[in-house]
Amino acid sequence: MYAALWRLLPGPAWVRVVILLILAAAVLYGLFWYVFPWVSQLITPQESTIGG
Repeated sequence: MYAALWRLLPGPAWVRVVILLILAAAVLYGLFWYVFPWVSQLITPQESTIGG
């Protein structure tokens, strides 16, 4: 999978690395600002106490 992605990207190796870093940053941004807050509304935390 990674080899196919590497072959699809244009340019020399350093351009491919920059493109992959930008894509990874965009995915992380989307996860932290849109996906994780949406999922946290669907998951109810377990009530637990520590100690006794």
